[in-house]
Amino acid sequence: MANNAEIQLARKQIVGLLESQKAQITMALPKHLTADRLCRVAVTEMSKNPKLFECTQTSILASIIMAAQLGFEVGVMGQAYLVPYKGVCQLVPGWQGYVDLISRAGRASVWTGAVRDGDLFDYTLGSSPTLEHKPGDEDGGEFTYVYAVGWVKGAQWPVIEVWSRAKVKKHLAFYNKVGDMHYAKQNENNLEMYGRKVALLQVMKYMPKSIEIQNAQTLEHRASDGLQNLTISAQGIQDAEFVDISEESQQQPASTGKASATNLKDAVKSARTEKPAAQPETQPATQKASAPRADADDGAEFFTK
Repeated sequence: MANNAEIQLARKQIVGLLESQKAQITMALPKHLTADRLCRVAVTEMSKNPKLFECTQTSILASIIMAAQLGFEVGVMGQAYLVPYKGVCQLVPGWQGYVDLISRAGRASVWTGAVRDGDLFDYTLGSSPTLEHKPGDEDGGEFTYVYAVGWVKGAQWPVIEVWSRAKVKKHLAFYNKVGDMHYAKQNENNLEMYGRKVALLQVMKYMPKSIEIQNAQTLEHRASDGLQNLTISAQGIQDAEFVDISEESQQQPASTGKASATNLKDAVKSARTEKPAAQPETQPATQKASAPRADADDGAEFFTK
């Protein structure tokens, strides 16, 4: 665990690095975000979890760039989170980030909810699915159900997913790899957010896809395996990409979280000026947002936020 002086030094380096690359970050941003705000929000979010300052600067920058590409503000309204994992920063989408992506795509709409004691709640699945939820007048305490609803434009029926509290907790117990460190075990609100996200990911299987949605789902699946491996693209710092685990990467020594900003800037400069090495067609070294694993259980998320 780094001491306070080391954390402050790392923070200063990250702030300087983001400031120096602000023009390039702007190139990755959608119109509704600015580089100043994205960088400020990212540093604020990192300050809430000092372990992020122990992560490699390349992974921090790549995560922020990927957030920019997806139009996410990390830590804002649950859109996405920067999560430290074994000295590497990972970008984990939140359920509100998924809702935003689908809304921006313009071909469908989705929403989620939580049911508590005292609410009027009824749903029907099958060939004519329906869902009715009328919240009670008072706070019912812990949630009893979470649900997600998706509606494709022009469709006759919605897609509905309902999970009981017991099913959410069973899912968490089965897929949780970090025990009591898992964010969903920290408090009731986090458990509810976890459940709503799991239900939403099931609905999203039936929603129209976009490149941004596919990227976010790839982040989800790779983060759950601890193999997100975001890096800076050879095309420039304005582009982040995933890197496959290969024999070459296994032979390279692992980088540490104490890499200097100067070294990272040199790596960025090199990536922007040098042509990427040719790769065999049968096994490319990098890929853009590979398709989510067919065998993955959507919503399995194992890291603290």
